[in-house]
Amino acid sequence: MWEYSDKVKDHFNNPRNVGEIEDPDGVGEVGSLACGDALKLTFKLDKEGRIADVKFKTFGCGSAIASSSALTEMIKGKTLDEALKITNKDIADYLDGLPEEKMHCSVMGREALEAAIANYKGEDLKKKSTEGKIVCNCFGVTEQQIARAVRENNLKTVEQVTNYTKAGGGCQSCHPEIEKIIQRVQKEMLAKEIERRKLEGKKLTNLQKIMKIQEIIEGEIRPALIRDGGDIEIVDIKDNKVYVALRGKCTACPSSQITVKGVVESKLKEFVSEDIEVEEVKSEEVF
Repeated sequence: MWEYSDKVKDHFNNPRNVGEIEDPDGVGEVGSLACGDALKLTFKLDKEGRIADVKFKTFGCGSAIASSSALTEMIKGKTLDEALKITNKDIADYLDGLPEEKMHCSVMGREALEAAIANYKGEDLKKKSTEGKIVCNCFGVTEQQIARAVRENNLKTVEQVTNYTKAGGGCQSCHPEIEKIIQRVQKEMLAKEIERRKLEGKKLTNLQKIMKIQEIIEGEIRPALIRDGGDIEIVDIKDNKVYVALRGKCTACPSSQITVKGVVESKLKEFVSEDIEVEEVKSEEVF
């Protein structure tokens, strides 16, 4: 049995804003009865361009009803630009969480909102969202939709993709293709994160750089060495030079320079600054 928060139960038992607005400014329809979930969202703007009223009709489980109800409450009074900033995670957080197996309901709510706003702007978002190769024929989910779910929710397994998009939940023949998409998007995300950290490193003060070096060595490098019977100690940091001493089994290891240059220095170059140099200080040396 899945655990549901009190907010999910409340929005399921007492859904807000159920129905359909007459002569709406925007209409968004997503999902299908064949797939088990469908949602229609309509809204009306006031003179200031804010969402004055919004209603929904949904066919689906309790999480789908709760997510749709929560979304309508979240976007009332917001401008369209403000509403578009709402993510599926925001919807789930508003409900104090959803079972991961039901996260596709929050995704459906976000998609319905985007479709309704696109309709107001005269855009065909439905056509745009379904462009590209269909990966999951059982549920009609495209490569673009899977990649977006992976990117926005940091998904790492096929099971998670199924929970968020339903892709792979039928015959499962698309699982290998989904796995490839996950690996590609995760690789892209890692590259962007590395670049972000590099740019961040260039803006660090000397004190911040020292703290960042300590953080990487203590948090990412030292635990791995300790697991193998070794250890590492920061002896000194001068400008972009980091002096370290290897301890434990690492002291007599013939591959100590590989550890110092290939692991420690590479990690610090990657996450702190490309200018970092690491040198080993032997125990008999006077520093």
